[in-house]
Amino acid sequence: MPIVNLTPLINGREYGWADIIVNISATPIVGIRAVKYEEEQEKENIYGAGRNPVSRGYGRVKTTGSITLLSATVFAMQAAAPGGKLHNIAPFPIVVLYQPEAGAIVTHTLKNCEFKKTTFDWKEGDLSKEIELELVISHVV
Repeated sequence: MPIVNLTPLINGREYGWADIIVNISATPIVGIRAVKYEEEQEKENIYGAGRNPVSRGYGRVKTTGSITLLSATVFAMQAAAPGGKLHNIAPFPIVVLYQPEAGAIVTHTLKNCEFKKTTFDWKEGDLSKEIELELVISHVV
């Protein structure tokens, strides 16, 4: 593993939600409340002689994620979607920029995203509504 030089900063800043900018197909999304994505690789010990593994096998990388948007943002996207359905939108990139006032900009691009499911769940007393949209993602760059 490479050595990471993390120099402590006096009055330094950590990345926070206010530092995140999310673009869907190059359009900034202001009605976003959350973004979640993860990559998982299949790994398995390979056994031969003896009780301990003699090697390790590596398989597929699986990427999953979701974004949570305010209902007005979802309704606007549905109005522009083919047939009014988010799952009819062609694959698109989602770019997540971590852009603090000071420090390095970090960019994650979620490639070939598609909306998988749209669920509406309203109840009495709701003053606003967050809608989590599950994504199909090919990989993260």
